[in-house]
Amino acid sequence: MRSIRASRLPEREVTPEALFLRRRAFLQAGAAFSASLVFGCGEDTAARAATPESAALAKLPDVIPAPEGYRTSEEPTRYADATAYNNFYELGTGKEDPAQNAHSLRVRPWTIAVEGEVAKPGVLDIETLLKAYPLEERIYRLRCVEAWSMVIPWVGIPLGDVLKRFAPTSQAKYVAFETLVDEQQMPGQRRRTLDWPYREGLRMDEALHPLAILAVGMYGRVLPGQNGAPVRLVVPWKYGFKSIKSIVRMRLAPRMPRTTWSDENPSEYGFYANVNPHVDHPRWSQRSERRIGEWSKRPTLEFNGYGEQVAGLYRGMNLRRNF
Repeated sequence: MRSIRASRLPEREVTPEALFLRRRAFLQAGAAFSASLVFGCGEDTAARAATPESAALAKLPDVIPAPEGYRTSEEPTRYADATAYNNFYELGTGKEDPAQNAHSLRVRPWTIAVEGEVAKPGVLDIETLLKAYPLEERIYRLRCVEAWSMVIPWVGIPLGDVLKRFAPTSQAKYVAFETLVDEQQMPGQRRRTLDWPYREGLRMDEALHPLAILAVGMYGRVLPGQNGAPVRLVVPWKYGFKSIKSIVRMRLAPRMPRTTWSDENPSEYGFYANVNPHVDHPRWSQRSERRIGEWSKRPTLEFNGYGEQVAGLYRGMNLRRNF
């Protein structure tokens, strides 16, 4: 087993449930965002309602409700907590570092290269992405590998819909993702905390599942830098380190790709990272979790409560070995 330096702390980030809103209102929010590039981290609900982004989205009269099984009645985590306590090593290893350093991240212009086993490789501009796909409303339960979790209303687009635009070939078995590398924008990359760029991957059937989304916003607002602006992956039945932020490349491949935390410490972080309370992390139990804002713990749910939707993806697999 490779040993890791003390500075290479285990990746601990939230895993999601999501909320998608329609294109028309979100484009209004995006316009306000492009003009200001300002995010609040300590706001309460009333303060958020007064922002141009939230005001634009609040006017939406025809939000599509989430299908049964793709939403939750649980109370969302406070916006102030969800945007001030983050894992985003590119912006610093401390939980407060990303919010403090997010001002350096420039999210316009932004493009995502889609390449590999596709018939139509190309580059997707973030503005084209927002215009091309309607945004629906869904809420997903969010949990993480450590003893805290969140419930976040995400704004996003099904990943599978985006990938189909590039016509995957029959050899496309996996999707590999990469985060931006730019030391000026991402001060955490000035240290070799990890082997940059941050890399993640999904099996193709996982990527095509409707619960896997590319998030472009949260809480009815554009996505803050510390939460992975301008576009990040959200895979709600997996631990948070799978949900790669600030994506600049998606490569479809015939073989399982390298992933950052599996490379750093393969005994602790497997490729699949499905929420499984029956498999302990080598250094702590995963049978219970603590929701941010609560003192008591609650039982961790298998597949983060989404077994009915996703368990079939892993039928016949040994989920203790393939962790």
